[in-house]
Amino acid sequence: MSVGVLGLMALVVAVAAFVQGTAGVGFALIVAPVVGLVEPSLLPVFLLALMIPLNLYVAGRERGSLDKLGAGWITAGRFVGTFGGLWVLVAVPVAQLNLLIGGSTVLAAVVTLIAPKFTPGRGAFLAAGAITGVTETATGVGGPPLALVYQHRPAAVLRSTVAVCFIVGECISLVVLLSTGRVGLHQLWLALLLLPALVLGAGLSRYVHHRLDGPLMRLSVQLFAIVSGVVLLFS
Repeated sequence: MSVGVLGLMALVVAVAAFVQGTAGVGFALIVAPVVGLVEPSLLPVFLLALMIPLNLYVAGRERGSLDKLGAGWITAGRFVGTFGGLWVLVAVPVAQLNLLIGGSTVLAAVVTLIAPKFTPGRGAFLAAGAITGVTETATGVGGPPLALVYQHRPAAVLRSTVAVCFIVGECISLVVLLSTGRVGLHQLWLALLLLPALVLGAGLSRYVHHRLDGPLMRLSVQLFAIVSGVVLLFS
């Protein structure tokens, strides 16, 4: 990987960490299309490895707003969905993951944009967890279903609960991927190499996360995801 490409990825990771640290979602939606264009074999391990420290930071910062009941049901669904994501990894060739990532990103972003306001219950939490388990294990992208169920709640609740669900789910996915031999040292090494960029973006978010309008930021993230996904689909 050239220095120029590495620099581009560092910039993307820093921006994505800032966005997720501010709005609660968006890291994978921003990073996955770029990584899919540059080096698809890095997905999803590279994303999962970076998102664990990012979400630990967000969860700790927003721990007072955690929705414990919702997080519990989401995690239950997430565990089941992990095995569906593993099947996708086995069934879909690496060359076609770009199409899968791009298509799922666009679809999830559009659904999040047009969904009417509603109050989520146990069924919605379980479904969001299951879908997240499939998509995050297969591609590293899992935020949209969780953003969908929490999009009408206070921004702090969204950020804290999504972060906790991500941490548990990402650990489950990495363990499952590791047990099937799908975790490579080059994926983890690159994630470690870009950790300073992640820390920079997440650290900057602490100065603005309480000032920016959550719905407006989430809208910007979803619009960016649609553009990124379309580019990836036709690359």
